[in-house]
Amino acid sequence: MTDWTAEDMPRLDGKTVVVTGANSGLGFEGTRAFAAKGATVVMACRSVERAEDAAAEIRADAGGAVDGDLDVRECDLASLDSVAAFAEGLADDYEAVDVLCNNAGVMAIPRSETEDGFETQFGVNHLGHFALTGRLFPLLDAAEGIGGDGAAHSAAGSRTESGDARVVTQSSGAHEQGEMDFTDLNWERSYGKWKAYGRSKLSNLLFAYELQRRLDDAEDVSGVRSVACHPGYTDTNLQMRTADESGNPLMKVGMKAANAVLGQDPDVGVEPMLYAATADVDGGAYVEPGGLMNMRGHPTVGRSNDASYDREDARRLWEYSTEATGVEFPV
Repeated sequence: MTDWTAEDMPRLDGKTVVVTGANSGLGFEGTRAFAAKGATVVMACRSVERAEDAAAEIRADAGGAVDGDLDVRECDLASLDSVAAFAEGLADDYEAVDVLCNNAGVMAIPRSETEDGFETQFGVNHLGHFALTGRLFPLLDAAEGIGGDGAAHSAAGSRTESGDARVVTQSSGAHEQGEMDFTDLNWERSYGKWKAYGRSKLSNLLFAYELQRRLDDAEDVSGVRSVACHPGYTDTNLQMRTADESGNPLMKVGMKAANAVLGQDPDVGVEPMLYAATADVDGGAYVEPGGLMNMRGHPTVGRSNDASYDREDARRLWEYSTEATGVEFPV
């Protein structure tokens, strides 16, 4: 385990960072940290009102001003039309995106469907971010990146420059409970809310690693690096939203107690995402807490479960995602 914290991030003046789910939890803490280092942070959120409130809180905590700018924009990952509109608006106003943090998510909710008919956890956590990354890819490829000392090597062994733009995809330790079933990706035959969450988080990793492999193989795209991370057990409102959705008051009590006893503070839980976004890590890396059971502590580079490195599952998921979203990558 390292003793790396957000204070160790480089200055990000002139850089543009997109954070999904930026109005609360890890997204909020990440936005605060990026802006404190001078980045322009595009707060991509389903609720513009809640995002504006979050931006006002960050500014107030910083004494009325932050080093970087905060740009609030609507982006509902449960709607492919909203994702497309967000990406189009960003392309109109920005020449490049240096970091994309695929952070937003829902956890263990009763079965529902997105606007486009996908099971919500799979649709939001994976497909929405797949579509967003693909649509923002030209802006990522145009970026100078974060910079850093020296050069890194991707997980596949090819050289990547330390200045590459980053796609950071937030997974979870719950990916270890995920199983891919390509005959029923949207849980139309049966549904288990925790199993569905695990599959969505496994899908995040399959996507992140497959993206890096395709970047390694691409001849005309070299300015992007894909990195995965997970926050460990962090006390955020994600657990309480899960409890509220369950309709079980005992679950709410249990989640609150677990957060109090086991959960680390969000400003620590966000460190793997910040490290993945700004440190000189390999493409295809998996950044996680380095403490107790990889659920607490400062960030380190670890390894996700074997299923997440299954290349055939990754290929099948990529092909399904391309067809389902209508979004193709130039890799």
